[in-house]
Order: sequence, then C-alpha cells, then structure tokens
Amino acid sequence: MRAPGNRGQPLTAAKLELSDVIVVGNSSDDPFAIDVAFAVGQTEDVADLISMKTFANSEFCPRFISDERDFSRIGRKLEGRTVVIVSTSSRLVSRQNLAMRTMMIARAAKENGAADVVLVEPDLYYSAQDRGPRPDLGDTMFERDEEDLKKFDGQPFTAKLYAEMLKLAGVDAVVTVHNHSYAVQTMFREIFEGRFHNLIPYEIYVDYLRHSNIVNCGPEGEGLALCAPDKGARDFVKSLHEHLGLPKAKIILLDKERSGEREVAITLHPESETSFEEIHGHDVVLLDDMVRTGSTVVKTCQFLKQIQPGRLVFGVTHFYASEEGRQKLANTAVDEILTLNTLPTILNRDEQGRLRRKLVVLKIEAWLARELSRIIGLPVREGGSLYQIDMSSKNPRFVRKIWSNEQLIGLHDDSG
Repeated sequence: MRAPGNRGQPLTAAKLELSDVIVVGNSSDDPFAIDVAFAVGQTEDVADLISMKTFANSEFCPRFISDERDFSRIGRKLEGRTVVIVSTSSRLVSRQNLAMRTMMIARAAKENGAADVVLVEPDLYYSAQDRGPRPDLGDTMFERDEEDLKKFDGQPFTAKLYAEMLKLAGVDAVVTVHNHSYAVQTMFREIFEGRFHNLIPYEIYVDYLRHSNIVNCGPEGEGLALCAPDKGARDFVKSLHEHLGLPKAKIILLDKERSGEREVAITLHPESETSFEEIHGHDVVLLDDMVRTGSTVVKTCQFLKQIQPGRLVFGVTHFYASEEGRQKLANTAVDEILTLNTLPTILNRDEQGRLRRKLVVLKIEAWLARELSRIIGLPVREGGSLYQIDMSSKNPRFVRKIWSNEQLIGLHDDSG
C-alpha cells in the first residue's frame, strides 16, 4: 500500500554557504543534475568538479578534480563540505551501473573528507522490489497473506539491500520524489536514521492546474473532479484536493480488481463522497504516482468516458515511457497527460512518440533545488517559477511565444 510522503529530519541545523556544497551527477553530462546544480546557485559545471574515468577493463573510477600541482591537504580536499549526488535514469546507462557509480562517488567523497553526502534520486531505484518472501522482509500497511509472500518467493528484498549499500558507501541522507512504497519509506527512514526525505510535489500540480488551461472550472472548483484510481492513490488525491483550495471541486474514489496480468475491473469505492452521476460533464483529473504499461489507466479512463465527463486528464509523477505504455496511452479515452520529468527521457520527442500530441511535462529542477537547499541548510533562493513547461508544438494547447524586435534587443542589451 502506498503512503503519504515524509520529509525526514533536517540534515543539518547550521546554515551552509554555497561554497560548502558540491553538486555532481553520476554521469558527466546529465542535464537534470546540471540544472539542479545551477538552480541551487552553483556556477561551476558538474563536469569540472568530478571526472568519470573508465579504465580499459571497463571499471569505473570517479575522481573529484583538484590542482595536480597542489600537494597540500591530500585526501582532505572535501573536508567539511557537503556533497550532493544527483541521480536520474538514462537510456544509455543501466540503473545497476548508475547505482554502482553513485556508491563509488559517495565513497570517494567520504575518503576525501566530505562531512555529509546527500543522494538526490527523484525516482528511487529498486522501489518496486519493496519486500521479500517472508513477513519480516518489508513493513506493509496490510497483513501479508501467502499469495503476497509468494509474489516474492526466491528473490531478494532488493530495496533494502540498495539502502544498506548506499549507507555503507557513505551516503548520509536520501532525497526522493513521490515514492510509492510504504515498505521502502519505512525502511529508508530506519537505515538513514530519519534523514530520508520523500518530497510530494503538491504545489507544482496545484500551480499548473490552477493557472493553466489544462482544465476548466469555476472560481471555487465548480466543474472539476479529482479521481483516485485505486487505494494507493487515495491519500495523495485527498491531500492534493486540500492543497488545491477549491472547495467545490469533487473527489471520486475508485477500486480496481485484477483478474489477470493486464485485466482489471473498475468499481466505485464504497467510501467515495462523489458518485459517477455527480461528475457528469466535469473535467476529471485522474492522478497516480507512476505508470508503466498504462493498462489500468486506459481501462479506468474508458470506464469514466461512459459517464460523459468534460476533459479527462491523467496526471502522473513518474512516467516510464515504455513502448507498450506509449501505445496504450494513445487511446482516445485519455485527453491529455500531465507528468513531471523525474525520468528525464520523457522530454525526448522520440520517446514521447504519438503521445507528444497530448503530453505536457513539468520540469521540476528549480523546485527540487529549493527543497534540497532547505534540507541541507543552504539559503533558499526565493522567487522565480517552481517549474518549466515542456510541450510539443503538436499539442493543441501549445502557444508559441512571439517576441517583438524591442524584446529581442532587450534580451541582448547589456548596456543597462
């Protein structure tokens, strides 16, 4: 069962100077890591702070860059500093490879004097492998029966192994976004002694839903409904409704019952305050933390279409752009898809495929940098947008920015 997020304990009570912090990625050209570093205020390029060496035998060896002529403070160049490792996903490098890179970078930081090492991994690796084949392998919010235990028969509790390896490597704190697993959250909080921060992007969704034209509703939410497709999404949807501040927006809670690997039946949850009839003509936003194959989402949207809603939007934090998912979500039952770039490959138009006509991606590096600054004790950079919007010109809502000659001149005029 999925649970609400936990921001964890602050990493440090003391205020840090920007010079005390080094932000790097686990690959030298990760745009997400570069953007987070820039948003924090780091002016040095990630690639100028750490080199990602690979030996002829394919072994990886990271090295924090220092002046080769300076023989002072050998092994202590990072003394007292906080090292932040930003880790996302890549089509070119496997997660297993990136995970090992992260651990070696963490160890390099510690063995060169770093006071604290923070891992920022928006989509926390191995979270789907969140329990093992015995009741003591993974805390859940339900009593595990033999059928649930059998799902994990013969395999390891990999999420716990990953957490323990990160801790052993030298990681002191972990920051992630909208993690779906209660077992993972509980276990990471224990292993990292409370310094596990599961950030839920309520304000990003609220800002975009309220200030874009992705949905239409009255000033108090008239004509809008938020939908939780299953029990795992209910707490998130209820909290988002509260943050949205639109008292007349409705909430509808659904249940799904699997009858096979790809077959689900959709019903109204008994505790739903809103019936199917009450959302007739409403714009509906179906919300979840992740999507892989899209089977359940499409099935749910097809069911809701029978009620003749207005627009039907699917909002999701982690979008795994698999070929199967792209094909299924191209279904006309889904009017538009709203996602974040926690998996940055979704920004690639080839990855989006046909979905680029109805996909909008909110780039969260600025928001994540602000939250990271609060966690590690850096001064928070106020002002500016929490996110950037990435939308293909194929999307009917796309509006091209037209610049006047005066504006273009102003962009390049440094005369003051």
